[in-house]
Amino acid sequence: MTRREFEALVERALRRLPKKFKDKLANVAVVVEDWADDETLRDVGIEPPDTLYGLYRGVELTRRDSAYGNVLPDTITIYQGPIEEDCADPEEMTELVRETVIHEIGHYFGLDDETMHRIEEDED
Repeated sequence: MTRREFEALVERALRRLPKKFKDKLANVAVVVEDWADDETLRDVGIEPPDTLYGLYRGVELTRRDSAYGNVLPDTITIYQGPIEEDCADPEEMTELVRETVIHEIGHYFGLDDETMHRIEEDED
């Protein structure tokens, strides 16, 4: 899949977020990269063969106060390589991108991995 096609999947996932969440997104950039580099994997405690589909970096919404301002945007990075590698077809890739975008936006809203996994399990 080309980068442009993959970015379109990410954009579609963002457009399909409920309005009440989209309206609260501020000062956050969503970007696509090929793979997480070794330093990033070490920083988040991931060792091969495990991989990373997405990563949120920034100040969670729940931690922003009146002193928050004049800062670079938070970033949500979606990693194309591992998602493509782990998906059998475009439909599966579309779903994994959607899940990854939602997961990383959950971190933006202040949810930790344990809470996100509980929510994801409840959806199944």
